[in-house]
Amino acid sequence: MFLTSNVHRAHLHVSVSSLSQLKSLFSIEYAVKLLKKLAVDGNFKLGKVVHALLIVSNHASEDHISQNNCLINLYSSCGQLAIARQVFNRLQQRNVVSWSTLMTGYFHNGFTWEVPKLFKDMVSVDNLFPNEYVLSTVLSSCSSGGLLHEGRQCHALVLKSGLVFHQFVKNALLSFYTMSSDMEGVLEILKSVPGADNITYNSVLKGFLDHGYTSQALDVFSRMLAEGSVGDKISYVNIFGLCARLKDLKLGQQVHSRMLKSGLQLDVFLSSAVMDMYGKCGEILGARYIFYSYPDHNVVSWTTILAANFQNECFEEALKMFLQMELQDVVPNEYTFAVLLNSCAGLSALGCGKTLHARVEKTGHGAFVVVGNALINMYFRSGHIEAARALFSNMICRDTVTWNLIISGFSHHGLGEDALYMFQDMLAAKEQPNYVTFVGVLLACGHLGRIEEGFYYLQHLMRDFGLEPGLEHYTCVVGLLGKAGKLDEAEKFMRSTPITWDVIAWRTLLSACNVHRNYGLGQKVADHLLQLNPNDVGTYILLSNMHAKVKRWDGVTKIRKLLRERNIKKEPGLSWTEIRNETHLFVSDDTQHPETAQIHEKVRKLLAEIKLLGYVPETASVLHDVEQEQQEGYLRYHSEKLAVAYALMKTPSKAPIHVIKNLRICDDCHSALKLISKVTMRVIVVRDVNRFHSFQYGSCSCADYW
Repeated sequence: MFLTSNVHRAHLHVSVSSLSQLKSLFSIEYAVKLLKKLAVDGNFKLGKVVHALLIVSNHASEDHISQNNCLINLYSSCGQLAIARQVFNRLQQRNVVSWSTLMTGYFHNGFTWEVPKLFKDMVSVDNLFPNEYVLSTVLSSCSSGGLLHEGRQCHALVLKSGLVFHQFVKNALLSFYTMSSDMEGVLEILKSVPGADNITYNSVLKGFLDHGYTSQALDVFSRMLAEGSVGDKISYVNIFGLCARLKDLKLGQQVHSRMLKSGLQLDVFLSSAVMDMYGKCGEILGARYIFYSYPDHNVVSWTTILAANFQNECFEEALKMFLQMELQDVVPNEYTFAVLLNSCAGLSALGCGKTLHARVEKTGHGAFVVVGNALINMYFRSGHIEAARALFSNMICRDTVTWNLIISGFSHHGLGEDALYMFQDMLAAKEQPNYVTFVGVLLACGHLGRIEEGFYYLQHLMRDFGLEPGLEHYTCVVGLLGKAGKLDEAEKFMRSTPITWDVIAWRTLLSACNVHRNYGLGQKVADHLLQLNPNDVGTYILLSNMHAKVKRWDGVTKIRKLLRERNIKKEPGLSWTEIRNETHLFVSDDTQHPETAQIHEKVRKLLAEIKLLGYVPETASVLHDVEQEQQEGYLRYHSEKLAVAYALMKTPSKAPIHVIKNLRICDDCHSALKLISKVTMRVIVVRDVNRFHSFQYGSCSCADYW
């Protein structure tokens, strides 16, 4: 036989004298104990020697079930399933342990589909009834292998046999339904079968969290507390994950306090869970405190604290902490790079983003979808549309986030046609659109003024995909109607739609009133906005501009008086541009820059040139009660004009210019930059608080609507 010859060859090195001595000392009881120990250790080599000794000492027999079960266990534990199956097949008589041992071996070695087959043979061929250990093994195999039909058949047998009341059988059932994404089945088992341990709670909590059942997860947590369950580290990791998902800081702090009182010691995974909770709940100081309190960190905990900084818009801090991580020789993974690239996107730090891009390509991390998505986001947020487009085209694998980024990116840059083409490509690729996808699609329809198409997506296609429109979608529709000049329809839509509108939605309508010079409706909308937020300076500025456009100077005076009385001050305008990896920041009428004189002179020359093309300063946007000449002076040195002038001075003649601004670009700067792009033959991209403006050949991508 093959097996016998194998074990004999393994035994050739044993000397004859030692063999005779071992024969005399060897017994089945001793061999069984030794085989169990070798199975635990995974010692295949010595196990073969013991098997050989059993053969040469005439102790090996197909009738010794316990001995052969130990041999099956040994070979299975060592990954030698072919030999284990030979021992099993030669048995004259098998018991439940024989079958259970072989099934466990197949399960632990990844051959999950073989386990249900063995189970059926056990019942039909040997006419043996399974015990709780067999059933838990079969259920676990069905979970791992995605064998839904077989798992449900096993569930029926478990119920008939009454073995469901064994805790590990119940846990295996819960795991099966969780892996099958059948959370209703999980709830049914949890309610119908009494008794739960930490494994039960941990499995169910993780399952509910993974599938978005936050309210059910909260119920399970409440049940844990009611039953006095202490919980282990895995329990707390899941519960902190629940608090993070709910963004419930108070609950998270209570759980943290309970954990400290229990005496549970932090490890790298538990500390990461606590940091993640504080980060997602907006308590960045708490996340940092945990990070610096626990000295031993790996790439997971480092990435968690970087992500916490990013989530709280502490972009610079995230990039600085990465330098500390590097000094400790912690190797970043794909999630680390994704966080860093998204932090660069938040700052529009193109130089840093390009450096990271080069590094991820060098290390091979660029192939990960999460990194590719972060790169697309970084280039779009920095105004480099073609770089983002090229990255998307070169990605081998894409997910829904990838498609959403490319659609939203094109939409925010005013490239509505490109965005809608990408949406059609997404559908053709059989990728399921989600809530975010349709925000980008409706924005694109708004830029293009396609009212019917926008309403089709909102009222029909979204529901075809099982999506319920939300506030963001309805706000996009308000913008769509507003851009088309259908202001009364937009107001009626807002009044008739049963949803709680926010400041952004009403300001969208007010912006449309400003563009289309509808004083009456604009005044009504502004009054409503100021009721919602009396200190919203953006509303005052828009209303003042609207009054000025229709030459209602009494209205302008009233707004200025209100601002003084309520002590509301406009946030100072800031603009910055990055040149050779160095960021240059400008404020309106800046005199702090080392090259102020040259910059101001450049601005004066540019304004003189564009006046020949018809530029007239729009002094209505100046919220100061001063003479006309002084008003023009305020406009002349707005921060974006200074930033553009400096970039023109310091960059090659054909290089595009990229400027970031913290406020909405004013009407005057918008008009000026259109003409500056024409006289200088440059592409000027300005990202303001609302959107991107790409100025080229005397026009803007926003089509003068923002």
